[in-house]
Amino acid sequence: MLQFFDILLTLVHLLIIGFNLLGWIWPATRRAHFFCVLITTACWFLLGIRFGIGYCPVTDWQWQIKEQLGEADLPNSFIKYYADKITGKHFPPSFIDAVTLVCFAVSAVLAVYFNFINKKWRRRTVN
Repeated sequence: MLQFFDILLTLVHLLIIGFNLLGWIWPATRRAHFFCVLITTACWFLLGIRFGIGYCPVTDWQWQIKEQLGEADLPNSFIKYYADKITGKHFPPSFIDAVTLVCFAVSAVLAVYFNFINKKWRRRTVN
């Protein structure tokens, strides 16, 4: 059962990451994307006050399961864990964190742009 939850949380992680990075592309998902970016930002920085900047509750839950499955020395980042696992290399955590932050920041700027600045898009969706 723990393996099932580990796989499930991996899929949830991948969906959240994918939507955070690409949800701005489709006009129908732009509002939901904006809220997903807000929730992610709140987790990273508001919950991060208590648990450490960049905190992700999904990672926390998944790491609890992985520890019960016998894994140890888990990194703070889901992205680092899978970058290392998929490539077989050991990326510096600071590098992964920087790439993650830059990609997320670009996506967040696009979320704000398409939801509040781009008037042409807003007119098209109202008509």
